[in-house]
Amino acid sequence: MMILRILLNLFKYSFSMEGFVKMVKKIARNPTSLAGLLIVLFYVGIAIFAPLLAPPPYPDTPYQMPQNGWSSIPKPPSWQDPFGTTQGQYDIYYGIIWGTRTAFKIGIVVIGLALIIGLIAGTTAAYFGGWVDEVIMRITDIFLSFPFLVAVIVVVAILGPGLNNVMWALVMFYWMIYARLIRGSVLEVKESQYVMAGRALGTPGIRIVSRHILPNSIFPIIIQASMDMATIPLTAAALSFLGLGAPVGYASWGQLVSFSRNWIVSSTGGSPFAYWYTIVFPSIAIVLYAMGWNLLGDALRDILDPRMLI
Repeated sequence: MMILRILLNLFKYSFSMEGFVKMVKKIARNPTSLAGLLIVLFYVGIAIFAPLLAPPPYPDTPYQMPQNGWSSIPKPPSWQDPFGTTQGQYDIYYGIIWGTRTAFKIGIVVIGLALIIGLIAGTTAAYFGGWVDEVIMRITDIFLSFPFLVAVIVVVAILGPGLNNVMWALVMFYWMIYARLIRGSVLEVKESQYVMAGRALGTPGIRIVSRHILPNSIFPIIIQASMDMATIPLTAAALSFLGLGAPVGYASWGQLVSFSRNWIVSSTGGSPFAYWYTIVFPSIAIVLYAMGWNLLGDALRDILDPRMLI
């Protein structure tokens, strides 16, 4: 309830008339921020209208990419397959469209859970201090001591390949980033005069945290979360490339790149780039998605940082 209340307060500011006008002005003032927002909205539109852009041949399993044959040699773009096919004749266009939904699903689930865990751990450690801070931060340091990608690979190998297991492994080794960020912000804000005044008046600690401390210290992790909406799906794509993520044929950008690795340079006669489409289209989708979220993160910093609301 406390987290929901904080988020509602933030949305109340952001979507009030005054906040909305300031948001539009700041985005329009910066062309790169505007470009980032438009790119993200473009991908949001693809994810929402995926059933219309690429109707699933099997409604019960929409994330399963259709196969237009069994040949191991990719086929070039055509009217039937606008972006061509991979080895095994998986439709690249369908994989990119539904892979957008996969990227959003991974980003929202992993970042949402990691943010909640990190928010609770970091706020508790900073507000109470003392032995509580020491215990929580030492646990955080233990998790941070593991190399991130290696730790995730080990956990996925133990749990078994699969998208859900990948998301759980990413959450397990990513919440510490948010815990450290929010702890630093809370340590700074809790020494403010209005917080000390609230304590002097006998205001309950939970109310001080939810109404005064977190709304003024949560902005760094919101900005970090927007950046992570690009990096976390890319990490999941890397695991799919290694065969530890989505099952074969699942609509995932990482799997499309995995299918293309044997065809980046053609070993057969003719042009060495005869199968360029197997890597170019998935790569463009990945690069634009990451760039959009990173540019949007810069815009969110200008919009949400209270020190810049002038």
